[in-house]
Amino acid sequence: MNARTGPLTDIRILDLTQALAGPFGTAVLADLGADVIKVESPRGDISRSAAPLVKDYAAPGSKRQAGCDYGGYFASVNRNKRSLMLDIQQPEDRARFLKLAETADVVVENSRVGVMDRLGVGYEVLRERNRRIVYAAIRGFGDPRTGRSPYAEWPAYDVVAQCMGGLVAITGPAGSAGFPNGASIGDIFPGVLMALGVVSAVHAARRTGEGQFLDVAMYDAVLSLCETIAVNFSLNGRVLGPRGTGHPSLCPFDVYQTSDGAVAIAAPTDNHWVRLCEAIDRRDLISDERARDNPRRSANREFVTEVISTWARARTKSEVMEALGGAVPVGPANTAADIFADPHVAARDMLPEIELPGANGRMRIAGTPIKFTGTPAGVYRRPPLLGEHTDEVLAEAGISISPKEK
Repeated sequence: MNARTGPLTDIRILDLTQALAGPFGTAVLADLGADVIKVESPRGDISRSAAPLVKDYAAPGSKRQAGCDYGGYFASVNRNKRSLMLDIQQPEDRARFLKLAETADVVVENSRVGVMDRLGVGYEVLRERNRRIVYAAIRGFGDPRTGRSPYAEWPAYDVVAQCMGGLVAITGPAGSAGFPNGASIGDIFPGVLMALGVVSAVHAARRTGEGQFLDVAMYDAVLSLCETIAVNFSLNGRVLGPRGTGHPSLCPFDVYQTSDGAVAIAAPTDNHWVRLCEAIDRRDLISDERARDNPRRSANREFVTEVISTWARARTKSEVMEALGGAVPVGPANTAADIFADPHVAARDMLPEIELPGANGRMRIAGTPIKFTGTPAGVYRRPPLLGEHTDEVLAEAGISISPKEK
């Protein structure tokens, strides 16, 4: 792809976010075609220098384009964006930002409570200039505008959100104190919800002529992801603990060791259980009183697990997949190397290649899982150098920079 062709090509977003939660959400919107302008201070997004580092690719020269690392972490979640360097703490650049906001549909930030207000670019200020503006914020514990948390002023990171939202307490080996998820769910899921909120609010603004403020608390997002803990505690006071690799109420629904790795096998329904029994040559289990329906299998989990584990351990992942694939829900525990070699990933264009500025060539990143037939979404622009599009973006809005400032 070499152009914005997604369904959101008519939306312009000023992106003040840094690190992961905000940039991931705006990357989703950029993949869908939105014109995302990443507004960075002269220091750049803090993630530019985070490992794994590619190389120092920053454009050398003026004070508006100072050197800055160009890391793989930054590249992954800042594709399809243009970089505008503004120091909003300075009156001249703050005025430029406010002028740009008059032409934007959305402003997104993930600073702590009150930071943007103190800088003079908070929601109420922007709304005076643009009644249709949608202002989206991601914070650890939300914004007082939508409900003041006792933790509103606290800083937060992914692991904090995972712990407080309940995810850590239900993840990991049974009997443990809990494990954080391997992916940064406490950042990524709030970013996805923010993107959905932005699209919804823009839709409402175009219908009514009025924008609005919206926020996503990282704590809230993780809690919503862990809806099962609320249901179980509300109905019967049950506090779910780490579930290991299985499921508290479905069986079989687990990860099983093979001779060369592991596979997931899920056959909680009667029809899938019958197919599984036939595939592993244990038709006797179809009518076995210990296993003939899901409640009985869950009650006799150790027995069911041992039967399937014994069968799986005697086979390779490939042999398990050959025996069960297409009949029973099954999948290998893939490493990154496995994923890069999987024909599904290639067919779905889920590892698009992006160019890197400089001499080191190209890299692959995780692509968009949202596929369209009429308005294709995806990666069409490499991540920007710091301030790479400053002159271009300001010129589009009729805003000038003096030779002295350059």
